[in-house]
Amino acid sequence: MPIPKVKIMSQHTILIIDDNDDLRENTAELLALAGYRTLVAEDGKKGVSLVLSGKPDLVVCDIMMPGLDGYGVLHLVRISGRAWKWAPMTISPSRLKSMS
Repeated sequence: MPIPKVKIMSQHTILIIDDNDDLRENTAELLALAGYRTLVAEDGKKGVSLVLSGKPDLVVCDIMMPGLDGYGVLHLVRISGRAWKWAPMTISPSRLKSMS
């Protein structure tokens, strides 16, 4: 009799910062289905707050957002010192295709 496969839930948390509602929510849903805990922020200011308080293992951040953009988020996270030690960050250029 085969052993049933059990999906192991990850203890890793991924923060998605994106002002595009569909992209942010779909990405969070796919990551949750893969077993990750997800946090979401619809703008850079809320994203920085979650980086500093939520202690994500990874941050996925859009570059082009109104107000505080992805570069601003990266800058504020870096100067916070303690947050950068545990939050690797990747910048997502979700709108580059539509700009060309």
